[in-house]
Amino acid sequence: MTGTIFSATHTGLIDPGGDFERLAAVDVDVNLPRPVGFEVSGGYRAQVGWERSYVRLLVAFDAAACLAAAGAAYLLRFGDLTEADQRSESSARYLLMTVLLPLAWVLSMSLSRAYERRFLGGGSEEFRRVVNAAARLTALVAVTSYATKGEVARAYMLIAFPTATLLSVTGRSAGRALLHRMRHQGRCLHRVLVVGAGESATTLIRTAQRDPTAGWSVVGVILDRSPGRHSHDRLDRSGFDLLGVPILGTSELLPTAIAATAATTVAICPQIDTETLKRILRTLEGSDVDVLVSSALTDVTGPRITIRPVAGLPLLHVEEPELTGARQAVKALFDRSVALCVVALFSPVLVGVGLVVRLTSRGPAIFTQTRVGRGGTPFTMYKFRSMYVDAEARLDQLRAHNEGGGLLFKMRDDPRITTVGRFLRKWSLDELPQLFNVLNGTMSLVGPRPPLPSEVARYEDDVHRRLMVKPGLTGLWQISGRSDLEWDESIRLDLRYVENWSLAMDFIILWRTAFAVLRRDGAY
Repeated sequence: MTGTIFSATHTGLIDPGGDFERLAAVDVDVNLPRPVGFEVSGGYRAQVGWERSYVRLLVAFDAAACLAAAGAAYLLRFGDLTEADQRSESSARYLLMTVLLPLAWVLSMSLSRAYERRFLGGGSEEFRRVVNAAARLTALVAVTSYATKGEVARAYMLIAFPTATLLSVTGRSAGRALLHRMRHQGRCLHRVLVVGAGESATTLIRTAQRDPTAGWSVVGVILDRSPGRHSHDRLDRSGFDLLGVPILGTSELLPTAIAATAATTVAICPQIDTETLKRILRTLEGSDVDVLVSSALTDVTGPRITIRPVAGLPLLHVEEPELTGARQAVKALFDRSVALCVVALFSPVLVGVGLVVRLTSRGPAIFTQTRVGRGGTPFTMYKFRSMYVDAEARLDQLRAHNEGGGLLFKMRDDPRITTVGRFLRKWSLDELPQLFNVLNGTMSLVGPRPPLPSEVARYEDDVHRRLMVKPGLTGLWQISGRSDLEWDESIRLDLRYVENWSLAMDFIILWRTAFAVLRRDGAY
């Protein structure tokens, strides 16, 4: 068993009968025989061949990144030296170091567990481990050089290690983008059996179906308890499904179901009893099947959650969201520095776009609107005007054509948008003036979508948590579908950001924003 995650929470059962529909065809035999004993039949071992290939790809990326960085450092520090003098002898040592450094780089990544499969393909932990591995190797070289009185050129070090780190992160980002693309095509997936019932099982399945990049292909549902006399889960009703996933029986049939579906992962809902969970864990030992136990703490991830053993019980310790302090100060400094640089570099573009907007339709180039910021404080948000000046007056006439749910008006072919405005929205150029909001401190580069006062007035209590941080020019909503998102989903993503904010998450969102803009998904 390659990974086990325990949950310290518990949720009650909800009768899933309302979600069941008759299957026209089932890919697996739902009338599975009851196994003799509770063990994986036939010595089953999970096969995830694509993971090994992906790890080899990352090793190649890391080695190539370090070789390129070390080569660049050598050329910049020593140049093309051919004379047989003391200087060339010194450069020869660095040439040998340039050749051997990629091996040390890959070894450092391995020792820092940067190739651990459970962190590949999603989240920021993979990149954090890459940076930690680079820092440790840099420190080791510096300490060794000092202890042995060996001379290592500072210029070589200052070029090679930071460049190798940047290239490794870039290479892994490219590898992740390739992996996500293949998952959208139905490849490189984990075959998952969900153990549970009711709302918790439905949530797991819906999450997997909603986000293909997670890499889950749910192949079956195993009920976590024997169904009652009048339950929709009775064994004689096998052949039913939950959100299109076949129900294969109860937990006693899990070993046979794993072998029958060639499952590589078992995802267990939090309401399962302790004895059954222990029995499943013992059963799957040596089968290479991952066991994941879901937590009822949805959308709380990352460093906020740690396991704290108390009297032999593995309990989840949940930290408060880090909404103040040194990291927030670093975030504010980073936001304003980047915004200032972008404004300075792209000022001709800003002026040019403003002139085009002003000359092609009546009205000002900059559209201002009151939005609600951190702590519920109103502020003026700036955008390039993409609609005609009478857009607000025409809104009531178009409400019947609203394509969005919740509190926002959305219309893919909104007649109020100008021709230039449609182009600006397609490439997100209309949002560039929000950089001035970042400079004046009312917005951040990354954060929740800035809401209208009319939206905030109708918020439910828990949704007000969106206002605990500054709104952002981009965010999880921007890289997850933008205007194509349903209202509830956009709120969930904003709250997820508030609960799990980190500098690493901001960097990942900024990186993915560039690709989201190029894809133009949901931009209207």
